[in-house]
Amino acid sequence: NPQRPADSAPKPVGPVLWEEGAPRRAADTADRTLPGQTLGCWAWPRGPEGYSPGGWSFCCCSLLVSAEHISYVPRLSSVTLAGKLTQSTFTLEQPLGLFDDLNISNSDPIWLVVAHSNAIQNFTVPQRTKDIPAPADFSQKGYYLTLRANQKLYQRGGQASKQLPVLRVGNDTHCSWTKVGCNHPLQGSGPYRVKFLVMNKEGPVAETEWSKETRLQQAQVLQAVTGPQSAGTVVIIAILSVLLAILLAAVLIMAGTTSQGPLLGWFSLKARQGYQ
Repeated sequence: NPQRPADSAPKPVGPVLWEEGAPRRAADTADRTLPGQTLGCWAWPRGPEGYSPGGWSFCCCSLLVSAEHISYVPRLSSVTLAGKLTQSTFTLEQPLGLFDDLNISNSDPIWLVVAHSNAIQNFTVPQRTKDIPAPADFSQKGYYLTLRANQKLYQRGGQASKQLPVLRVGNDTHCSWTKVGCNHPLQGSGPYRVKFLVMNKEGPVAETEWSKETRLQQAQVLQAVTGPQSAGTVVIIAILSVLLAILLAAVLIMAGTTSQGPLLGWFSLKARQGYQ
């Protein structure tokens, strides 16, 4: 049998990462995850024949942090407010005391997620600050984050001066809708659904349930009445026309009488002067 060339001989393949006998580094020993975390790994071969040049398979791991669930459903404010529901805004009940028991600092943001009702299934919790969508992404993603607050602003029994006076979505007409956190006026009547999301520097911490659907007010367009008019309508229009004509004639007669008084007096004076 002809001997196989040396360069085409099968090369030994080293053990895959985390296989028995494979060298392990400190970064490779994270095979257990913390509560609320998911470790996702995937590998791929490199090289012309399915092996890597050094006999290694490379593995990329991503630690995905899931948020704690809070059994709370955001709802519209029960307080009687002017403009509680408009064509571009709606006002929510403040979740006072909801986040008091969470192990977060006052620098950790509490966001409000605003989404189209049919887009909540596509919502992905941002893992990093740069992943947070702005209102400009609303048409593409179907959701965005706004109304950034902190734990102190939602404390129960806190000072009124340190709490949010009103939690109104879409109330800022001056911020740029490309800016993350902008509370830009809503476009369209909805329906919309919202939920609160707590994050820290490591990722999401907790999230509430989605609210029920909220529909904004719609502008009503006045349309001219078309079609034949009834007999009663014709009679009323005729009577009003006659009364208007009589009123106009009376005004003209009164104006003529008032203007003739001084004129007749002037002619009478001239006549007496000529007679003398």
